[in-house]
Amino acid sequence: MTLCRSRNDKDIAGVCGGLAKYLGWSSSRVRIAWVLATIFTAFAGVVIYLALWYLMPEEPSNVEPTLLQPWKRAM
Repeated sequence: MTLCRSRNDKDIAGVCGGLAKYLGWSSSRVRIAWVLATIFTAFAGVVIYLALWYLMPEEPSNVEPTLLQPWKRAM
């Protein structure tokens, strides 16, 4: 499993949802830990969140490319 931003479990950008899925935790637990870490580190968590938003790839969609482009189907 790779670390990706979540498409379904997101409030802002899906960073906490992606981390929760990667770690096997609930997304609520990750969000609470993130808020507490942000408060106790003088809001450095906001900068880290923005960096992860930029650096983490988005989770791939579940739509098959053949459904989007029927002319490229294998025959």
